[in-house]
Amino acid sequence: MGVLTALAILAGLIVVHEAGHFFAATWQGIRVSGFSVGFGPVLLERQRRGVQFALRAIPLGGFVAFPDDDEDSPIPADDPDLLRNRPLPQRALVIAAGVLANLLLAWAVLVAQGVVVGIPAGFSTTPGVLVAGVQNGQAAAASGLRSGDRILAVDGRDLGGGQSAVAALVEQVKGAPSRSLELQAERGSGRISLSLTPADVGGIGRIGAQLQPSGSESFRRPKGPGEILRQANRDFSSLCRRTVEGFLTLATHFGETAGQVSGPVKIVEMGASLAKQGGSSLFLYTALISINLAVLNALPLPLLDGGQFVLLLLEGLRGKPLPERFQMAFMQSGFVFLVGLSVVLIVKDTSQLAAVQQLLNR
Repeated sequence: MGVLTALAILAGLIVVHEAGHFFAATWQGIRVSGFSVGFGPVLLERQRRGVQFALRAIPLGGFVAFPDDDEDSPIPADDPDLLRNRPLPQRALVIAAGVLANLLLAWAVLVAQGVVVGIPAGFSTTPGVLVAGVQNGQAAAASGLRSGDRILAVDGRDLGGGQSAVAALVEQVKGAPSRSLELQAERGSGRISLSLTPADVGGIGRIGAQLQPSGSESFRRPKGPGEILRQANRDFSSLCRRTVEGFLTLATHFGETAGQVSGPVKIVEMGASLAKQGGSSLFLYTALISINLAVLNALPLPLLDGGQFVLLLLEGLRGKPLPERFQMAFMQSGFVFLVGLSVVLIVKDTSQLAAVQQLLNR
């Protein structure tokens, strides 16, 4: 059920993203010919008002199709309702609407969290920092740390508990690139000692592990709609800032951080784990993935919304569209890159699944 829940959330986020493009176009009277979830061969389809709604075989995203893209379209090339014949601001809105839809959804999910779960009322802590996840090939995995371990002390000093313990551990890791740290941790009912050497990423220590306070968070009923909105705004701003910082770190230190990039398999695995926990975890997961999808699509890369926006910006500066041959080469290179990257990430993440690791180690 956890895996199905995570898959349903991802599918829903894709539908919302493409619906943003779709409704921004139809609201302005721009012709749309297709709305697809997935790529490749059609599994299910339905025609409605001249639009093909389809579910396709390769679940790596989706797209909205326009008659402009169909060479055999019976619609005249000078039709004013074709996307390419509309003013730049209208076309820009269609391109940006997917990103805006995902951001709006993330904010709405955080508001729903306040209504359904409540407002955070504190954290009942136990000593130590919980290791929520470990990435293969990174420093944490090399040291022997495992998901579920609880780090109690570093270099003989107790960490304490709560968010302050996480912050203290993170600061120690950041300040110790290529320097060994002696950890005392709890695994199950026993104590273990480990030696951890953070990787040096631009002078900052990184270990490739997800850390969180040890304990459980409690919630209370909100005092009113205003408190729900204020909490949602704070959480939304925090998630957006952390997401953008993560992408900037990836861009500026790609060689050191590329191994930490996760694909759809890892995202589903994380969502399945959080679905079992229930409570606020699934709300935060949905909001975080939606924000990540928005930021990813805003990148100025071929085939992504950001890449389309760059082409539109260049057209505005030139006063006329770029040569069709250049646009086609730009989009095709993006397709090859994104499909190739997706395949690599799927293979990498699948090989790191616990069940696969057990089979490989037999």
